[in-house]
Amino acid sequence: MKKLDFADYLELFFSRYVFLQRGLSPNTVSSYSDSLLLFFRFCDEAKDIKPNKLTLSAISKQLILDYCDWIESTLNCSIATRNQRLTAIHAVFRYIQVESPAHVALSRDILSIRMKKNKQEPPRYLSTEAVKAVLALPDAKTKKGVRDLAILCLLYDSAVRVQELIDLKLGDITQGNPSVVRVTGKGNKQRVVPLLPATANILALYIRKYGLENKERHIFTNSSNNPLTRVGVNYILNKYVDMVKDKWPDLITIKVTPHIIRHSKATHLLAADVNLIYIRDLLGHSSVITTEVYAKTNPEFLRRSIEKTSNHIFGEVQESPPEKHRLPEFLKQYRV
Repeated sequence: MKKLDFADYLELFFSRYVFLQRGLSPNTVSSYSDSLLLFFRFCDEAKDIKPNKLTLSAISKQLILDYCDWIESTLNCSIATRNQRLTAIHAVFRYIQVESPAHVALSRDILSIRMKKNKQEPPRYLSTEAVKAVLALPDAKTKKGVRDLAILCLLYDSAVRVQELIDLKLGDITQGNPSVVRVTGKGNKQRVVPLLPATANILALYIRKYGLENKERHIFTNSSNNPLTRVGVNYILNKYVDMVKDKWPDLITIKVTPHIIRHSKATHLLAADVNLIYIRDLLGHSSVITTEVYAKTNPEFLRRSIEKTSNHIFGEVQESPPEKHRLPEFLKQYRV
């Protein structure tokens, strides 16, 4: 019987374990695949170990630690990305640990590598004025303009992730009062998000202009009638963002991605005193703890919350004038 090695376990991990036993989403599987391809690249470029020579005997805890350092130092990736890549390595060696008792010690050593603590930065977002400026630019008189406006309106109004937007099919839109969109998020969890009338009208116009009828058809496609990619959505978004930057340089000063639009929507809802529970449901977070980052890292929200809870306790502080019958005594204290 052939003795299995790293390449064999990788093949079994992706062909059997990931899909049949764990039922992970395609996005998670894709992330695992990217992480392992990056690991092969690291071994080739930094350690001169070719993919066909990468055996379990060549892998060690130090090699994985060097891989994590390489991601940060050479590729200039964030700690979050470093941890994401390490998560994929951990998943593979959890599988190997179960399937191959002979490699339990190696697997245990690699699984002992901890995630790096990441300082929580406030989510970056656009002001309401900046969002309005971006949405005002697509020309709704043209087919492409209507499509672009529908994409931008849906990104902001429903706060969907870019992959969730790409995956939307015509059957996921229900037009009515109110109109809603059924979004399939992480872990294949579905949520129903209501749409503002303006967004619903833009979507209806887009659907009419493009003659969309097949409920199983992806809503947003490219010129080849293939579903839009992440790159395609980013291109459309930044086409209009760059136009705003050219006209009003001070209005947008950060790099804008679809996720920034998502952050913007959540922050604007928070500023409008919408309950965190409702924001959680809109974003598709599994716990309100995840949503709380918008409140915890927003000093303006903290200031307003303190004012609201304190005003009824302290009331309005005013300086009281001296009582008339005590005025002489009051004035005497200022005599030399």
